[in-house]
Amino acid sequence: MKKLFSLALALSLGAAVFAQEKKDITLNIVPLPQHVQIKNGSFKVNTNTKIAFDSDEDKKVATLFQDFLKSNYNLNLSLVKSPGKNSIYFSSKNAKSTNTEAYELNIAADQITVSGKASGLFYGMQSLIQLLPVDKKASIEIPQASIQDEPRFAYRGLHLDVSRHFFPVEFVKKYIDILASYKLNTFHWHLTDDQGWRIEIKSHPKLTQIGGYRNQTLLGNYKTDGDYDNTPYGGFYTQDQIKEVVAYAKSKYVTVIPEIEMPGHALAALSAYPELGCGDKPGPYTAAQTWGVFDDVFCAGKEETFKLLEDVIDEVIPLFPSEYIHIGGDECPKTRWKTCPHCQKRIKDNNLKDEHELQSYFIQRMEKYINSKGKRIIGWDEILEGGLAPNATVMSWRGDQGAIDAANQGHDVIITANSYGLYFDHKQGADQNREPLSIGGLSTLAKVYSSDPMPSKISENNKKHVLGVQANIWTEYIGSSNKVEFTVLPRVLALSEIAWTQPEKKNWKNFSEQRAARQLAKLDQTNTFYRVPEAYGISDTTVYASEYTIRGLKPSVEGAKIYYTLDNYDPSELDLEYTGPVKVTVPNSKERVFKAVVITPSGKRSNYIRVNIINTKK
Repeated sequence: MKKLFSLALALSLGAAVFAQEKKDITLNIVPLPQHVQIKNGSFKVNTNTKIAFDSDEDKKVATLFQDFLKSNYNLNLSLVKSPGKNSIYFSSKNAKSTNTEAYELNIAADQITVSGKASGLFYGMQSLIQLLPVDKKASIEIPQASIQDEPRFAYRGLHLDVSRHFFPVEFVKKYIDILASYKLNTFHWHLTDDQGWRIEIKSHPKLTQIGGYRNQTLLGNYKTDGDYDNTPYGGFYTQDQIKEVVAYAKSKYVTVIPEIEMPGHALAALSAYPELGCGDKPGPYTAAQTWGVFDDVFCAGKEETFKLLEDVIDEVIPLFPSEYIHIGGDECPKTRWKTCPHCQKRIKDNNLKDEHELQSYFIQRMEKYINSKGKRIIGWDEILEGGLAPNATVMSWRGDQGAIDAANQGHDVIITANSYGLYFDHKQGADQNREPLSIGGLSTLAKVYSSDPMPSKISENNKKHVLGVQANIWTEYIGSSNKVEFTVLPRVLALSEIAWTQPEKKNWKNFSEQRAARQLAKLDQTNTFYRVPEAYGISDTTVYASEYTIRGLKPSVEGAKIYYTLDNYDPSELDLEYTGPVKVTVPNSKERVFKAVVITPSGKRSNYIRVNIINTKK
C-alpha cells in the first residue's frame, strides 16, 4: 500500500513539475530571468487600476509604463504616490539587491510590485510589458508570479555604423528603444570612417562640410570595377542633435559610447584636412565611395595630426557622459608610414622598433590625452599590436584570441567576435540567393544563441575582465532604416539572452519556439521590420525515398501560418496550409520538392525551406 501511495505521489509531483514547466514557458520573457516562481491565478488590469510610485526617479519609470499602456492598449491609468489594492507599484525603496540593474517582479491577485534601483526598475518594467497579451483588444490578465533577476554581464551592447550610411535622429532613437526593450544598456555609435564624418566639430568645420559627404556610392557587391550611383551622399549630426540622442538614451538607461576612428579609416577627415596625410605634399583625398581598407591614414609623424584629434576629443567629451571613448585602432595599413619621412623620424626619435610600435605610440599618446580628461579608451583588438595601451579596454572582433590575450594580461575586454555570430551585417541564412544583399558571412539566430561570451581559455582569475558582449552592424550594404531593423531583429533577442541569462538556463527550443515567437508576434503588430525565421522542425535537405512524411513543423512567429508546395514553386498564401503531417509519395525515378514558408498575420514572410525527395528506383 505504501508503495502504491509513493508511486501516486511521484506521479502527482511529476505532473506538477510538468505543469510548472508549461507555465514557465507561457511567461515568454526575453531575456530569460534568472529565477522564476509561478503561482496560480492572475492580476487583472482594469480602468480602475492605479500606477503607484515612491520617488521622482520611480515616477519616470511609472510614467513610461503609463505611456506604453496608453499608446498600445488604449488604457489610460492614473499615477498615484502611494500603492494600494488594484495597483501596479514601482518602488526603489523596496529594492533588495545592491546591483543597480537587478529587479524583482511580484505579481499577486491584488497588486503588482516592481522593485529595483535605477535601471533595475526599468528592466522590471520591460519584463512586465512582455507579460501583456499579444491581442491588444483583449482583457489584460497577468499571471501571478515572483521573479528575481539580474544580468550576467555589466556591458550589453549594440553598435551602429552611421558613416557608410547615415540615419536620422528619429531612427537612432527607435534603435535605442529596441536596445532598451531587451535590457541592453550600451549604444556604440560609430561616427567617423573613410566614407563620412558624421559629428559636428565646431573648431574644425570642414570635417562635416567636406568630410561629411562623398561624391557617389558603390552599387551592389564590392568589386574593383564596380558600378556607382553617381549621386552625392552624406549628412551629419549637429552637437545639439547629439545631445538630444544622448539625453533620450539616458531616459531609457542606455549609455552612448562614441567612436572616433584613428589612426586608420581616416579618408573622410583627410578629404577635409589633407595636410594630415603622410608626406610633404599629401593628397588630394576624397571620402571613400566604396568599401574596404585604404592605405591613406592619419600621419603619425606630424604634430598637426594630434592637435586636430585632441581638438576633436575636447568637443566630443562634453557631449557624452560615458566613461569610455572608442578610438577604433583597427585596420590601419602601414604602407604610407613606411615611406613617410615624418613617420620614420617619429620612429627614430622615440626608439620604436617598427611601424607596429608606431601605431602603439599613436594609441598610447591619445589614450594619455583622453585619460587626462577623465575618460578611458576602448579600441578594436588591433590595439594589442605593438604593445597595449595601459588602461585600454579591448573590443575583440577577430575571433576571441584578442580577448584571451588582453584578459590574461589583466585588461578589460568586450566580446564582439564575428566568429560568435555577433556581426549582424552578415547574412541570416545560408543560401545567399534567398537573402538580401550583404557583405557575406553567416550569422543565424541559432548561431548567436549558441554563443557563450566567456572564452574558455581565459583563466578563472581573469574572467572578471570580461565586461560583456556586443553585436555590430556595419552598413556598407545597409542603406535604409528598414534594413537596419531587418538585420537587428530577431537576432537582438538572442544577443540579449547570451548577455543577460546564465548559460546553463538557456534552452534553444523554448527560446525559439515559445519566447522569441511571442516577441515577434508583438513586433508583427508594429511598423518595425524584422526577418521572419524559417519554420521550425525542418531544414534544407535531400531525402532518398519513395515515401516521406513531413511532420512536426511549427511557425516561427506566434499566430503565423505555414504554407507549402510540392511542385518546386515558391509557396504563398494561395497554396496549401500546413496543419499536420504531410505524406509525400514519389514515383520511381522521380523527384518531389517540398517547400514551406511562414507567413505572419501582417503578411511578412520567411524564406522557404526546401526538402528534395528523390526516388532512385527505376
